[in-house]
Amino acid sequence: AVQLAESGGGSVQAGGSARLSCAASGTVYRSTCLGWFRKVPGQEREGVAFIYMDNGTTSYADPVKGRFTISTESGRNFVLLQMSSLKPDDTATYYCAADTSGNCRGWAGFNVWGQGTQVTVSS
Repeated sequence: AVQLAESGGGSVQAGGSARLSCAASGTVYRSTCLGWFRKVPGQEREGVAFIYMDNGTTSYADPVKGRFTISTESGRNFVLLQMSSLKPDDTATYYCAADTSGNCRGWAGFNVWGQGTQVTVSS
Protein backbone atom coordinates (compact mmCIF):
# COMPACT_ATOMS: atom_id res chain seq x y z
CA ALA A 1 0.00 0.00 0.00
CA VAL A 2 1.01 3.60 -0.57
CA GLN A 3 0.84 6.25 2.13
CA LEU A 4 0.98 9.96 1.41
CA ALA A 5 1.98 12.81 3.71
CA GLU A 6 1.60 16.45 2.69
CA SER A 7 3.44 19.43 4.10
CA GLY A 8 3.51 23.11 3.33
CA GLY A 9 0.55 25.38 2.82
CA GLY A 10 -0.59 28.07 5.19
CA SER A 11 -1.64 31.65 4.57
CA VAL A 12 -0.31 33.85 1.81
CA GLN A 13 -1.18 37.19 0.24
CA ALA A 14 -2.66 37.32 -3.24
CA GLY A 15 0.08 37.43 -5.82
CA GLY A 16 2.41 35.50 -3.57
CA SER A 17 3.81 32.01 -3.76
CA ALA A 18 3.65 28.83 -1.75
CA ARG A 19 5.00 25.33 -2.06
CA LEU A 20 3.44 22.04 -1.11
CA SER A 21 5.29 18.79 -0.81
CA CYS A 22 4.07 15.22 -0.64
CA ALA A 23 6.14 12.27 0.53
CA ALA A 24 5.03 8.85 -0.67
CA SER A 25 5.94 5.76 1.33
CA GLY A 26 5.13 2.10 1.22
CA THR A 27 4.95 0.24 -2.09
CA VAL A 28 5.79 3.07 -4.49
CA TYR A 29 6.69 1.92 -7.97
CA ARG A 30 8.31 4.01 -10.65
CA SER A 31 5.06 3.71 -12.58
CA THR A 32 3.05 5.45 -9.88
CA CYS A 33 1.28 8.66 -10.84
CA LEU A 34 1.23 11.37 -8.16
CA GLY A 35 -0.96 14.42 -8.20
CA TRP A 36 -2.66 17.23 -6.35
CA PHE A 37 -6.34 17.96 -5.92
CA ARG A 38 -8.10 20.69 -4.02
CA LYS A 39 -11.45 21.10 -2.38
CA VAL A 40 -13.47 24.01 -1.12
CA PRO A 41 -16.34 23.32 1.29
CA GLY A 42 -19.59 22.98 -0.63
CA GLN A 43 -17.84 22.39 -3.93
CA GLU A 44 -16.65 19.34 -5.79
CA ARG A 45 -13.04 18.27 -5.43
CA GLU A 46 -11.04 19.30 -8.48
CA GLY A 47 -7.81 18.14 -9.96
CA VAL A 48 -4.89 20.55 -9.95
CA ALA A 49 -1.91 18.75 -11.48
CA PHE A 50 -0.35 15.32 -11.77
CA ILE A 51 2.95 13.81 -12.82
CA TYR A 52 3.87 10.36 -14.08
CA MET A 53 6.85 9.37 -11.97
CA ASP A 54 8.28 7.11 -14.68
CA ASN A 55 8.88 9.76 -17.34
CA GLY A 56 7.96 13.07 -15.76
CA THR A 57 4.94 13.72 -17.98
CA THR A 58 2.73 16.35 -16.37
CA SER A 59 -0.81 17.59 -16.71
CA TYR A 60 -2.46 20.70 -15.31
CA ALA A 61 -5.98 21.91 -14.81
CA ASP A 62 -6.78 25.03 -16.83
CA PRO A 63 -7.20 27.36 -13.79
CA VAL A 64 -3.60 26.78 -12.68
CA LYS A 65 -1.76 26.51 -16.00
CA GLY A 66 1.15 28.88 -16.12
CA ARG A 67 1.02 29.53 -12.37
CA PHE A 68 1.57 26.14 -10.73
CA THR A 69 4.38 23.67 -11.37
CA ILE A 70 4.42 20.05 -10.29
CA SER A 71 7.78 18.33 -10.07
CA THR A 72 9.67 15.42 -8.63
CA GLU A 73 13.20 14.06 -8.66
CA SER A 74 14.19 10.84 -10.37
CA GLY A 75 14.35 7.96 -7.94
CA ARG A 76 12.78 9.91 -5.08
CA ASN A 77 9.28 9.29 -3.87
CA PHE A 78 8.01 12.80 -3.41
CA VAL A 79 6.26 15.44 -5.44
CA LEU A 80 6.30 19.20 -5.12
CA LEU A 81 3.68 21.73 -6.13
CA GLN A 82 5.10 25.21 -6.59
CA MET A 83 2.26 27.73 -6.66
CA SER A 84 2.83 31.27 -7.90
CA SER A 85 0.65 34.30 -8.61
CA LEU A 86 -1.81 32.96 -6.08
CA LYS A 87 -5.37 34.22 -6.12
CA PRO A 88 -8.08 34.14 -3.45
CA ASP A 89 -9.85 31.56 -5.63
CA ASP A 90 -6.93 29.20 -4.97
CA THR A 91 -7.96 28.99 -1.32
CA ALA A 92 -8.74 25.35 -0.60
CA THR A 93 -7.64 22.20 1.15
CA TYR A 94 -5.03 20.61 -1.07
CA TYR A 95 -4.72 16.83 -1.21
CA CYS A 96 -1.89 14.72 -2.49
CA ALA A 97 -3.08 11.67 -4.38
CA ALA A 98 -1.67 8.60 -6.08
CA ASP A 99 -2.82 6.46 -8.99
CA THR A 100 -1.27 3.07 -8.27
CA SER A 101 -2.53 1.33 -11.41
CA GLY A 102 0.78 1.64 -13.23
CA ASN A 103 -0.37 4.47 -15.47
CA CYS A 104 -1.73 7.98 -15.20
CA ARG A 105 -5.41 7.33 -15.90
CA GLY A 106 -6.46 10.94 -15.56
CA TRP A 107 -8.25 12.73 -12.78
CA ALA A 108 -10.62 9.82 -12.11
CA GLY A 109 -7.83 7.27 -11.71
CA PHE A 110 -6.47 8.37 -8.35
CA ASN A 111 -7.14 5.87 -5.59
CA VAL A 112 -4.94 6.82 -2.63
CA TRP A 113 -5.26 10.13 -0.75
CA GLY A 114 -3.35 12.15 1.79
CA GLN A 115 -4.91 13.96 4.73
CA GLY A 116 -4.84 17.37 3.07
CA THR A 117 -3.23 20.70 3.86
CA GLN A 118 -4.90 24.10 3.90
CA VAL A 119 -3.87 26.96 1.65
CA THR A 120 -5.51 30.32 2.29
CA VAL A 121 -4.92 33.24 -0.07
CA SER A 122 -6.03 36.64 1.17
CA SER A 123 -6.66 39.67 -0.99
